[in-house]
Amino acid sequence: MAGELEAQEPTIGNIGSRMQRLGGGIRSMTGGSSTDSLRRRDKHEDSITIYFRYLDSTGTYKLDSSVSDFTRRYPVPGTHIYLGNTGLASKSLLFSPVMQSGFDPGFHAFDVYKWTLDKVRFFNTTRPYSELNYFLGSRVEQIIEVMHTQNIKPNWNFAFQYRLINAPGFFQNQRTNHNNYLFNSRFQSKNLRYTNYLVLLGNKMLAAENGGIIDTTDILDDPIYKERYNINTYLGGANPFSSNFFGSKINTGNRYSEFTVLLRQHYDLGKKDSIVTDSTVTPLFYPRLRFEHTLQLDQNKYVYQDYIGDSLYYRKNYDTSIGNALDTMLLVERWRTLSNDFSITQFPDAKNQNQFIKVGLTVQNILGELSTGRKTFFNTMGHAEYRNRSRNQQWDIAASGKLFFTGFNAGDFDAHISLQRLLGKKLGYLQLGFENASRQPSFLFDSRSSFYLMKTAVNLKKENNAHLFATYFLPSFKLRISGHYYLVTNYTYFTSFYKVNQETSLFNLLQIALHKTIKLGKRWNWHADIWFQQKIGNVALNVPVIYTRNRIGYEGSLGFKNLDIAIGTEIKYRAAYKADGYSPVLGQFYYQDQTTISNSLPDISAYLHFRIRPFKAFIRAENLNTARKMSNGDLGLPIITWWHRVMPCQGYRFVWGSGGALLIDYQSFGG
Repeated sequence: MAGELEAQEPTIGNIGSRMQRLGGGIRSMTGGSSTDSLRRRDKHEDSITIYFRYLDSTGTYKLDSSVSDFTRRYPVPGTHIYLGNTGLASKSLLFSPVMQSGFDPGFHAFDVYKWTLDKVRFFNTTRPYSELNYFLGSRVEQIIEVMHTQNIKPNWNFAFQYRLINAPGFFQNQRTNHNNYLFNSRFQSKNLRYTNYLVLLGNKMLAAENGGIIDTTDILDDPIYKERYNINTYLGGANPFSSNFFGSKINTGNRYSEFTVLLRQHYDLGKKDSIVTDSTVTPLFYPRLRFEHTLQLDQNKYVYQDYIGDSLYYRKNYDTSIGNALDTMLLVERWRTLSNDFSITQFPDAKNQNQFIKVGLTVQNILGELSTGRKTFFNTMGHAEYRNRSRNQQWDIAASGKLFFTGFNAGDFDAHISLQRLLGKKLGYLQLGFENASRQPSFLFDSRSSFYLMKTAVNLKKENNAHLFATYFLPSFKLRISGHYYLVTNYTYFTSFYKVNQETSLFNLLQIALHKTIKLGKRWNWHADIWFQQKIGNVALNVPVIYTRNRIGYEGSLGFKNLDIAIGTEIKYRAAYKADGYSPVLGQFYYQDQTTISNSLPDISAYLHFRIRPFKAFIRAENLNTARKMSNGDLGLPIITWWHRVMPCQGYRFVWGSGGALLIDYQSFGG
């Protein structure tokens, strides 16, 4: 077991290996092992060089070792709200329409808990590397995450990841049990011409649905309901509390299963470095033309089940009958999509791989198993991309687009262009961009869907979303300002538990974000994040006008060499607004304009995060604003959350007061 972790450029590791070969050569000439007392041990023999890239990225990235922001470790982002239990449906407070064209089943309420292809990391490491994360919270809420990666050969790496989210919840029928698993591999031939990417990715999401609690008079102060689990709910019936960590049985709720297999291969034509003749040294290779083939298979299954259904509830809210009480309400939809893509990439500048032109053609075959029968669709789509990041790092131009020629999504398109410029070391960066998408509404809005519960079909037009954006980043002042302007036509949404509607008129929305770190002292910082949103036009859309998140505290070492600590308070506040309702059967948020949600106090948390070399711990006391004295004299305690990261891989979780959580992340590497 080693005690040093370094994430750095791979060239440093190559220097160390070359020095090692040189030392071996000296020993062979002397006829035995070296006895030179002046020879020092290479520090990289006990360290690790690790970096990663994404599937469609041009750069490499290092592991995040920061401790200041807890939301980077938690599945739900800081700008999202969710239904009160980790793993339940979530949505962003910030308006962000779908900007991707093409076929979409439409189930996105659990997206923050999913692993997706664009987030898959392809590693390169000099030693095997492992992580183990363990989170234990109130009501035995637990998250376990395991990751291991290693290079089978210098040019072949694989990685495996698994995550389990299990949370019984504070109320009846809130249990969640999500499983994510990922295996990926990247292989490159010794001559650097052939590269192979393989991804096996699965998400199994299980979330119970209770339809909300049945309110009673003075429910917060009634001693009977001090244990929140005693409060009756609309769906799911009365179930005893279970702390079974592996329990995945629910009577009422959503079961989503998504599985993806991706195989990408490309072969490069170009020029190799003719100067290098040593067979032990990897030669340089400058690709000029790349031929690429991508095969992708997606198998998705979406199920809503209620084995003890309340016929009155479904008749009232969904205008549908399931027969007598305790009958089964079951909706099932399956999709299988096979995509074949062939692309050609040309590199105008052989020594700048961040400049290229790429064009390709994709053919999709889609099979759906629905309540209305088996449906088959197909799509043919062309795509193109241009990227140019100058070698002096002053310009970064990115442009891409795709167009569906024929098939179910014929006429769909999306286009994106952005330009980033380094204005100067003192002036920072400026980015300008525009994107536009015209897309067929998600299939969930189609009358052929198993989840379409209206009696009549609605004739829907293609959604059109345009987005202009600009960002200014000044590193020396720790300031980032961004603006987003949306123009939306044919906005499609739900108006109740199941009714579909489309806003055909154009509406606009302006969104401005300010991110600033303010120095309050030598080691005291105020991280302020503020979002402002304003819609223009009469449209069925509600968003908070202002949302802010602030972290105020000490960040430093307290005089200790190997300590990095962040301690302070986090304050979040959003303006009052009419939040969306939620439809448990469809797993969708819907527009409502009757109830206004407001905060009498901001959401307040206290935190203590620290890192001692590779050891990390995150200790948090959350929801301090909810602490109050109850009518029976008891003190309502906030939830205390711990997040712990340990090297090597070990972790524990502790509970205080009425609730608590601890996540431990263990890292290890070795030969």
